[in-house]
Amino acid sequence: MDRKLINREILQSFWKIHILHHASEGGVIGQWMLKELAHHGYEVSPGTLYPLLKRMEGHGWLKSETNPARRGPKAPRTYLITAEGKKVLKLVRQQLRELGVEVGGD
Repeated sequence: MDRKLINREILQSFWKIHILHHASEGGVIGQWMLKELAHHGYEVSPGTLYPLLKRMEGHGWLKSETNPARRGPKAPRTYLITAEGKKVLKLVRQQLRELGVEVGGD
């Protein structure tokens, strides 16, 4: 089994769902998200996560901000879900329910 291929082709979508879910509960920081994904068994490197967060922001699903007191190149960014991200999460949740009924029988 090629884990990198599976990560790229399938599991990356799961990571995005986790990110949207947690961002809908409050802001998420990349380092926390790495730990959270690892807690669920996902092997995600910072070099994968941060471009993914940036892409999600580019799609308009997330917005980010830094704490004004901690400016600089290493200041942690907090990612928050947008109205568009909430729509995407709602659609994904509907699709997951349907998928769970179809393939969850094992």
